[in-house]
Amino acid sequence: MTLARAKGVVVTGVEGLVVDIEAYLSQGLPGMAIVGLPDTAVGEARDRVRAAILNSQLSWPSERRITVGLSPASVHKRGAALDLGIALAILAAHGQVPELPNVIAVGELALDGSVRPVRGVLVAALAAHRLGISTLLVPHTQVGEAKLVPDMKVIGVASLMDAVMWLRGEDIDVPEPPIVVGNKVAIPDLVDVRGQAAARHALEIAAAGGHHIAFLGSPGVGKTMLAERLPGLLPKLDDELAVEVTAIHSVAGLLGPGQGLIRTAPFQAPHHTATTAALIGGGSHTARVGMVTLAHGGVLCLDEAAEFDRAVLDSLRQPLESGVVSIARAGFHTVLPARFQLVLAANPCPCGKFVGSGADCSCSSQVRRRYFSRLSGPLLDRIDLRVTLDRPTLAELDSQTAEPENTAVVAQRILVARERAAKRFMDYPWSVNAQIPGPIMRRHFGLTSEANNLLSRDVAGLSARGADRVLRVAWTIADLRGHDFPTISDVAAALTHRDGNGSWQAA
Repeated sequence: MTLARAKGVVVTGVEGLVVDIEAYLSQGLPGMAIVGLPDTAVGEARDRVRAAILNSQLSWPSERRITVGLSPASVHKRGAALDLGIALAILAAHGQVPELPNVIAVGELALDGSVRPVRGVLVAALAAHRLGISTLLVPHTQVGEAKLVPDMKVIGVASLMDAVMWLRGEDIDVPEPPIVVGNKVAIPDLVDVRGQAAARHALEIAAAGGHHIAFLGSPGVGKTMLAERLPGLLPKLDDELAVEVTAIHSVAGLLGPGQGLIRTAPFQAPHHTATTAALIGGGSHTARVGMVTLAHGGVLCLDEAAEFDRAVLDSLRQPLESGVVSIARAGFHTVLPARFQLVLAANPCPCGKFVGSGADCSCSSQVRRRYFSRLSGPLLDRIDLRVTLDRPTLAELDSQTAEPENTAVVAQRILVARERAAKRFMDYPWSVNAQIPGPIMRRHFGLTSEANNLLSRDVAGLSARGADRVLRVAWTIADLRGHDFPTISDVAAALTHRDGNGSWQAA
């Protein structure tokens, strides 16, 4: 046989694209060419594959011209994940192994013939499952990752020779790494936060309704501590979202060997020097995930938010509304998931002392305005809850006083509130108040006449988006309090959280 086929997978964004690999052995000047828009890593496979085949004591068709075609030819292929498939296609064309009609092979080849792990094995398994391909050849250290997709026959190989033996029907004995349940992330407990009762309550509201929240206060008052404890208040990820989040982390190469599904809400906290491409994602030939996509299903915390470049912060405005990131380049267009809860933590001024009367602040009014202007009005308009933190008293910090509620107690209240919202939205594709569009919220989940009158009196200072967000927060507060409809006190509380006690406007 001079023509043989195999299948591999390349990652595009956070999706897997099944690639048909064709190897053709012909007469002509000996050599090897790979066609089908390969990048440098794919093009260099010709040297890795040749060395791996020879070092595995297999025959290399040195007297023939080898042409390897990758289809679809119009899509750029990146990475070394196609190495194993290319090698097996060449061996099949040379008659050394049977052809692979319904098998996908994924793995990078070392020069000695061993198979190295690659990014996106879970994505490859999902792509195979969608096409009805039930068998997957993967590096033996990533068998557990591929088996997260049900009804897949996963064959782990440690070397090219293991794959050849399996194709020939011979038994192979490759040890599998143990499967780790969950992602074993240590999440700080809310019991560590003493004082700050208003901020703790706002964090509870944010977790119950999926709302974005911003903390303003002087250094050391607990803004970062509160933000880090939000993932522990969120419910465990359901099966569908857990697979989606785990696949994203697989593409990013962040899954450990044998790690199971990620069940805990992810938490990303980029440094304030992060660029727009690092935060949003980007790339020249294919999209690479940014931190907003890594935070999908969880929390994105921007600590020292006013230190970020304004253009970087404003790049969040579109994903905050749509829950996706759209990356368009000359050669491709990709949409990446980015539905996260945003937590902003900021000092009121460069010295951090402009709180209350501002008597201790050494910054001029012009410096304060310039510093805080990085948080643009359109961005802050998308923040549902704004909280101003004061320094806790020594009595509140005293370890001899009664401990505040821990994460488990607060998380139980949040779970009850989310169940109320899910029951209310059972005929809709949303599960929390923050996700439901404003027009549908106003049309089907309005307020009582008394509560609506209160909101109408204050709506003059709000944008239409701001009024919708107040309405969503009011419903979340009602869910936490066990009310069937938002009362006047629920709406008043939502307006107070929107205003942030006036400090956000003053800053």
